[in-house]
Amino acid sequence: MKKILIVDDHPIVRDGLKQILADTEDMVVGGEAGSADEALALVRDADWDLVVLDITLPGRTGIDLLRDLRRERPALPVLMLSIHPEEELGVRAVKAGASGYLNKECASDDLVHAIQLIMTGNKYISRRLSERLIEEIQRDTNKPPHETLSDREYEVMALISAGKSMKEVAAALSLSKSTVSTYRVRILDKLNVRSNAEITRYALHHGLVN
Repeated sequence: MKKILIVDDHPIVRDGLKQILADTEDMVVGGEAGSADEALALVRDADWDLVVLDITLPGRTGIDLLRDLRRERPALPVLMLSIHPEEELGVRAVKAGASGYLNKECASDDLVHAIQLIMTGNKYISRRLSERLIEEIQRDTNKPPHETLSDREYEVMALISAGKSMKEVAAALSLSKSTVSTYRVRILDKLNVRSNAEITRYALHHGLVN
């Protein structure tokens, strides 16, 4: 039996994933976590065959946790789940070390297929994600990272660099905190930084803020 760890901050989502995998003979959900810290503790304390990881978590993002898992257990495969389609965050997840990326609106069979494929040592790359990866390879690599930010991402980056909290950024841009968190994940990945402090240092170094 392959032992799987589910990491998602919504109990109803974890229950749904457990129900899907309960019908698969060679898999068992051996544990679950609702935050990055809980997940990291479980990974350190036990052996797992695969982690199914939500990309949006409270506090630290799933991408942040993924990078920690790559350092702690380099061989541990991780399948990222997200409410966002592949073209938005899939490339970032794969670049950070994910073995695959699935939208939460996928069919149950797609989830099982992705897990089975990853368990054999392969990656799960959908057609849409494959197309985006090719686009990334063809992108002009001489362009400064901050020039790849969208207008909204740039606004969020500027506010974070000015010392604003996620709540303050959300209020300033009339966005939800969850949406701001998603933009922050994209910014961290595009700028190749790991924290708000590093976002600020990057912005200051490139003269993007006063």
